[in-house]
Amino acid sequence: MEEAVPANEPNRESTGATPELGAVKRVVLKLSGESLAGEHGYGISPESLDATATGVMEAVEAGAELAVVVGGGNVFRGSQVADELGIESATADYMAMLGTVINAMALQAALERRGVETRVQSAIQIQEVAEAYIRRRAIRHLEKGRVVIFAAGTGNPFFTTDTGAALRALEIGADALLMAKNRVNGIYDKDPRLHTDAVRVRRLNYMDLLSRNLSVMDHTAATLCSGENLPIVVFDILKRGNLHRILQGEQVGSLVWSAAGRAGDKARGEAGGGGA
Repeated sequence: MEEAVPANEPNRESTGATPELGAVKRVVLKLSGESLAGEHGYGISPESLDATATGVMEAVEAGAELAVVVGGGNVFRGSQVADELGIESATADYMAMLGTVINAMALQAALERRGVETRVQSAIQIQEVAEAYIRRRAIRHLEKGRVVIFAAGTGNPFFTTDTGAALRALEIGADALLMAKNRVNGIYDKDPRLHTDAVRVRRLNYMDLLSRNLSVMDHTAATLCSGENLPIVVFDILKRGNLHRILQGEQVGSLVWSAAGRAGDKARGEAGGGGA
């Protein structure tokens, strides 16, 4: 059984290797648009962009093969705008895909300022600013030490960028899917930014994630990962060194994987069923 960690002790992280996961080499990092917006909740925060680019650079320097999937909620949230403006849902989703391209270009610029060779691949045709997504080309970029940023989700409306991240991770043979959060260091029973009694679950399996309706990723993405037994790590991207520590096999944030067994049992006895 695994220890449940209260939200008012956010830095209680084990420094030992996670026995179920260990060191990983090729990963997909899922960034929400909010993680680039920082505390403003919209637009792109220079501080958040800088912290994210620094973490990615450190991971690449450590020898990781790193792909990134970016969301676009800080630029345009399709579901919200569809309701408010009466825009057809499919159209609103395509508009949101363009927001992910904006974020991908910003991250590419920040990485290349640091000397990190980067390619943006888009699931929709936008050849003036991004390559078309081609699986074998993406893998080749990774093998050459380049960071690949996947934009525009799956390229289809009604699918989230979480699903796009899970899909790309499986396509390129990633060792894990890393779900980066903005100042939230794992999976909680409720939003730790609002509730000091929120409890973090260090490890749980896919069934826990799906049955307890924890708001870590959408169910389609979680089901894809479960079907192919792809480990998921949920962590705070803005805490310097976290990404590098995960790649070295240290326990950071929360781990979702079938090998986690029933490790979340103790936490289930102490916490309910929300997430952050």
